[in-house]
Formats: sequence, C-alpha cells, structure tokens
Amino acid sequence: MAGPTGRGGSLGAALNDLLRSQVTPRHRLSTYNAKHWHAQLSQLTATHRGQQALADAGLHVTTKTLVNWLADSEYNVRRSYLDIIHTAYENVAIVPADPLPDRIKDGQYEISGVVKTGDDERTRGTVHAAPLRIDGSRGNWDAIEELWLAGELTDDEFEDHFIDDVIVEDIGEGTDGWEFPGASYSVEVR
Repeated sequence: MAGPTGRGGSLGAALNDLLRSQVTPRHRLSTYNAKHWHAQLSQLTATHRGQQALADAGLHVTTKTLVNWLADSEYNVRRSYLDIIHTAYENVAIVPADPLPDRIKDGQYEISGVVKTGDDERTRGTVHAAPLRIDGSRGNWDAIEELWLAGELTDDEFEDHFIDDVIVEDIGEGTDGWEFPGASYSVEVR
C-alpha cells in the first residue's frame, strides 16, 4: 500500500513537498498586511485574539488613551508603544508550524531518483534498482524540526540534514558519502 509521497527536482524539494502535504508549515495570514501602526492597532483591537496579543506584548494603556489613538491616525505615539503594537501584530499574523508528526520521524522512506555513493551511481526506484530504503526512526530529527518550526527549512537544508542526520544514522556513511545529483526525485513514507 502506497503512503504519502513527495516529488521535486532535488531530494530536498521532494522531502519538503512530502512534509508540506502532511503538516502545516509556519506561514503568515494573508489578511495581516497593514504597515502603519494605526491600521495595525485597529485590526488588533477588533478581535479578542488581537487584544490578547496586545496585552501579551505589554501594551498597558487606559481605555481613553486607546480611544484617542484609534480616533487619530496622526496621534503622536511614543516609539516604545509603536514597537509593542508592531510586535503584537506580528505575533497574531504568524501562524506557527505544526510539529513534525511521529509518522514522519518514524516512517520507512523509499527514495527514487539518482543516488550516488563513491563510484556507485544509479537511478533507484526502477525495474533495475529498488528504491533507497531508509528507516526514519533511527534518525536524529532535532535540527530538521528546529528549522521547520522556525520556517527556515529550505530544500538544501532539508537535503543536507536528511543525509547527515537520517540516512547516515540508519545505514552509515556510504562508500564516500551520499549524493543525490539527479533532477527528479520521489520520496514515499510508509
């Protein structure tokens, strides 16, 4: 039975495609695009979540002061308050990434595409060569998850860490390291 599959022009791109099909990445809500402090404050005060973000960021002003700010976009607001408003706005605008699920970290991976170790270079996942099979449960996923949660898991970073922290942890260094020099990859997790 086939499991979730990711595809891409590199191993890292296929891994990221697979991961994004399974969990929500860190992202910005499209409705939070205001640049001016007044527009940000107006949007924040319109919802309970926004008001809580202002309180969590440390905005402690009287209701009268808040009403004065909302009534006049040219009101002279101290820089420290502008920073608090901006921080609260960004905290509401950014949706954190879901953590990596166990089915990703403990999965059995089948990698199809060009795989090279030492002088051995072949296209895996064909009638002539089985996919490269990797046991994800033997890997160390800490660096990958840290980059994922920060929204900084690029295709190149994912590929590098997957090789060093998952493939090498499972089956070793290979003849002379692992390379994935192909232009098309498929990664299935079971």
